[in-house]
Amino acid sequence: MAALRIQIHPTTHHKTPKKTHIPSISCSIQQPPQNNIKVVINGAAKEIGMAAVLAVTKARGMEVAGAVDSHLVGEDIGKVCGMEEALEIPIINDLTMVLGSISQSKATLVVIDFTDPSTVYDNVKQATAFGMNSVVYVPRIKPETIAALSGFCEKASMGCLVAPTLSIGSILLQQAAISASFHYNNVEIVESKANTGAFPSQDSVQIANNLSNLGQLYNRDDLETDVPARGQRLGEDGIRVHSLVLPGLVSSTTVHFSGPGEVYSLKHDITNVESLMPGLILAIRKVVRLKNLVYGLEKFL
Repeated sequence: MAALRIQIHPTTHHKTPKKTHIPSISCSIQQPPQNNIKVVINGAAKEIGMAAVLAVTKARGMEVAGAVDSHLVGEDIGKVCGMEEALEIPIINDLTMVLGSISQSKATLVVIDFTDPSTVYDNVKQATAFGMNSVVYVPRIKPETIAALSGFCEKASMGCLVAPTLSIGSILLQQAAISASFHYNNVEIVESKANTGAFPSQDSVQIANNLSNLGQLYNRDDLETDVPARGQRLGEDGIRVHSLVLPGLVSSTTVHFSGPGEVYSLKHDITNVESLMPGLILAIRKVVRLKNLVYGLEKFL
């Protein structure tokens, strides 16, 4: 927003035999700086990394400033992403080199991390050392890693957003599930994917954790059942998850609640990685205002 500055200058008008002082008013508008947010994408050659390059390039007030990956090294990230014109930004397998090359810029700098749980801590420390905020979307980061990063970011007064999910729809599903859990005593989670991976998924674990934190006990009638067909029980609160893998299925999460005479179901489908980009752009815009670590994109919805 433009700042309005008003300066008052006394002007003297001579009149015989008295002097009258009449103030004159001048106005000037001070425009704020319009620097773009420069974004470095670590894991740029991955499917989600390439989607992020396209999303940042299209977003207002942002630009891609660096691409880091161990694959397709030397290739222009714009061409790798299928853009008509090259971005003239080569993929480099050296995060320190990329950060150092842009660290003198006066623009706001953000590093997006799509790498691996084992490298997240060092990556965020490097970004912080160069005065850059971080957005981390890496599934299954250990709680002790998050705790260590939180302490580090707080001491450095640098922002870091760790997002278990970047899907706004997934977050809305989680929030709706929390509201429903106060009214139903039976709940089960069913997830599906087209290919094998780590199960239960991060989304299902997050939903189960959210419901468990409410201190309720679910599915009392078969709380101790250990039959494999009944699914995996997450925690001690009776919440079970069932994982389905079939080629052709979309990534889907459904939470079923039941009460006397009714079943209430919440479902969210993800058809491709582009569904995560609105959440990523939101995360970038929010992290630049932080001075500490925040866990979960839902804090900003």
